[in-house]
This record gives sequence, C-alpha cells and structure tokens, in this order.
Amino acid sequence: MAPPADVSSRDSTLSDASRVLRIEGQALLDMAEALPRDLAGAIGCILACRGRVIVSGIGKSGHVGRKIAATLASTGTPAYFVHAAEASHGDLGMIARDDVCLLISNSGETPELRDLVAYTRRFSIPLIAISSRADSSLMRAADYRLLLPPAPEACSIGMAPTTSTTLTLALGDALAVSLMARRGFRPQDFNVFHPGGKLGAQMVKVEQLMHGGDAVPLVESNTDMRETLLVMTSRGFGIAGVLEDGRLAGVITDGDLRRNMDGLLERRAIDIASRSPVTVRPDMLAAAALATLNQRAITALFVVDETGVPVGVLHVHDCLRAGVV
Repeated sequence: MAPPADVSSRDSTLSDASRVLRIEGQALLDMAEALPRDLAGAIGCILACRGRVIVSGIGKSGHVGRKIAATLASTGTPAYFVHAAEASHGDLGMIARDDVCLLISNSGETPELRDLVAYTRRFSIPLIAISSRADSSLMRAADYRLLLPPAPEACSIGMAPTTSTTLTLALGDALAVSLMARRGFRPQDFNVFHPGGKLGAQMVKVEQLMHGGDAVPLVESNTDMRETLLVMTSRGFGIAGVLEDGRLAGVITDGDLRRNMDGLLERRAIDIASRSPVTVRPDMLAAAALATLNQRAITALFVVDETGVPVGVLHVHDCLRAGVV
C-alpha cells in the first residue's frame, strides 16, 4: 500500500496545475479580445477554395495540425494533414493548385516547412500561417498571417509547448466553427461525416429506422375486429393503425383491447381505436422520437407524412438496437 501523500506536496502539485490553467486561460481570453488581423481573410480564402485545406507542421505543431485537419474535415471543410518531412520526399504531390495550405510553426522558422512554403509560392497556392512571430520567415511568406498573442508557456521552465499549442488548437477550432456557420452546416450534415458511434446514433432520423410498406399494421375504419386482431398479431408491433380517407384516424393498442373486451369481436376497428394518436414525422431525429416513446410509456409509434398519411411504424427496440439512447 502506498504511503499517504504529503499534504504540502499535494497542495503544491494542485497549485502548479491551477497556475497552468490560469496562464493558458488568460492567453485564450487575450486572443478572443484581439483576434488575428487576417482571420476573416483566411476564412474567406478557405470558403473560396475548390480543393482541400492542407495542414502541416512538425512536432507538437504537427500533432495540433492533425487535430485541426480532422476537425475541419468532420465539419464540412475538406482537409488533409501532410507530414512536413515526408512532403520533401514525394508527398508534395498530394497538394494541388486548387488547395489552400495551412502551415503551423510557433517560431515560424521550422526548417522542415521550407519546401512546403516554396512549393506554395511556386504554384500560387494560397498560404495561411499560424505563428507567434510576426517577423518570421513563415509569416513573411504567407498570404494570410494568423499571429498568436504574446503569452508565456505554462510549463515551469517556460520552454515546453503548452500555451502556444493551446492557442493554436483553439484558433483551429475558431476557424472550423466559423466556416461551419458560413456554410450553414446542419446536424444532418454532421451525421454524414459521423455515421459510427454515439454521435452517429444521435443523428439518425426516424425514416432510417422505421418499418415501412407491408410491415405497417393498417386497417380501414370499418374492418371487423377479427381481421384487425390478425393484422396486429401478424405484424408483431402490438398496435394497429386505423385509416379514414387514407389518413391515420386512430390507433388500437393492447390496452384498447383490454378496455373493450365485452363484445369485442362484433365491433369495428374505429369503435375500438383511440383517436388523435401520438405520431412522429420521418425527418424527426430518432432520439426525439425515443423521448416521446419514453414520456408516453408506449413501445411503438406511427410515422406520418405532412398530410397525416402513415408511412411507417417505429418500435422502441429499433431505437435501442441502433444505439439511440
């Protein structure tokens, strides 16, 4: 069993952690108050780009660059990360004249970026630079200069990339989110790029999970209850929709059957049905439909179009199997 931590040592550790967050947080606030002068121009350049945003950097800037490229790509801006060193050995061929390059270097003097810079200048490829030095080689060569605000690194020796990488990452997020807004990026667009996992499940529409066609348990209003029971049993959803003039006029559930046991088989479907049933639209998010199922304590819902015509049926198990929670 490990000995108990010294209280003064623990307090010192927590103080160090708090100091790092305060330094980085203040730097972010400073950047929010004084955004890079060329930020709007860089956003406009990317919006006008007919190709992709090529992101590159070395070391910690490279790691941050990969994340920026991934965020851009998942939010509607085609982007790709090119390793700066590999670019000098053939990967420059990944960059086309319709692309935009976003190069990251805190010092602005990273030697591995020189061939990328030269390539963009040779072929007139727009160059956006992120750096903390306005007079650096990278910034002087760039078309759009995203200058990071002066801020100390948060590490105890003031050398490890901490504040600078946080600022760069946040600036990449600001670019991506601004581009999302300008493009009118919607939740359904987000789902196109996130079909897997929990994010994808939360973006699934009702129409993607519902049962349609002959699987939908529907009967006309004057159908006798013997036939109605056969439809309910064969479809297996525990409900039947009752139609009048092609529209959903009511729904019969197991509860309706129990409440109308006396003379049940001598009656018509419309006599048993509950009127004004709860329904959902096919373009509704399945997560919202599941919330309705839970709130109403029911297991299935009819899906209707804008005119009230039933186009499908959604069961709670369909949502759960798809990972919608």
